[in-house]
Amino acid sequence: CTVIFTRMATKDLHKPISILFCNLAFSDLFTSFSGFWISMLFITNPDITIFGSKDMLAPYALYTVSILSTIYNLVSIGIERYLAVAKSMRTRFRVARNHSIAVVLINWVLAFFLGCLPLMGWNCLHMGKNLSVLYSPFCVNYLIFIAIPNVVVAFIIPLFTYLRIIIILRKRKLRMKACGQATGTYKSAEIQVARTSIFIWLLALISYAPFFAGVIFDATNHQCPIDLYPGIYIFRNCTAMLITMNCLGNPIIYTLKAKTLGAKLKALKCLSASPVRACTI
Repeated sequence: CTVIFTRMATKDLHKPISILFCNLAFSDLFTSFSGFWISMLFITNPDITIFGSKDMLAPYALYTVSILSTIYNLVSIGIERYLAVAKSMRTRFRVARNHSIAVVLINWVLAFFLGCLPLMGWNCLHMGKNLSVLYSPFCVNYLIFIAIPNVVVAFIIPLFTYLRIIIILRKRKLRMKACGQATGTYKSAEIQVARTSIFIWLLALISYAPFFAGVIFDATNHQCPIDLYPGIYIFRNCTAMLITMNCLGNPIIYTLKAKTLGAKLKALKCLSASPVRACTI
């Protein structure tokens, strides 16, 4: 909420990358709210979250939509950063605000379409087989259809984009060093991108790998759900907590570390305390 409010309250942060950052924060907020909805259902009626019910279709569908939107936003940010660094200065300024808005809309349309497939009929409410143990009444084949391609997208594309950025910065630094020019700026940028990309990978690995492992277990499991109680459901709750940690970590990695956003946050805080001081800033 802090990221969204700060970026919307400052006009000079309405840039293409800022739109993607703001949308990422909104996706994370959406994930937290849908996860809170599932938690409340678990508290009030644990049986429907364990053995499955029609009441779980909508919460799980919204949860899937929010997770997919977060993944697509992370991929979009990586591609935008790659285009900004890899292309020439002239090409970089072609990434306009309208392009970012179009990407945001496409991400949400795709996430809603894939996430709401169970609401359109791809569920196992009236089937005795192919039923997911962890996320009933979802079907196992639907979870595989959603999980495997998006896990590949979430890990492979950011890996390519950030590695390419680091390689490009290193080549430019070596080229400038050979010409006897100062390379401090490129060295600093290379370290910052490398550090950020490592954080992104570790956070994504910690957050989504257990969920993916749960889907694989779901697809290969042949035991009765009662025999798996309560261990497998504790594992499912832990995966949900890790996904929530991803929602908390994204703003820190992508936005709150930015010096520009930090300065704007301080300016907004001063605005409420001292209008004169805010005008000076």
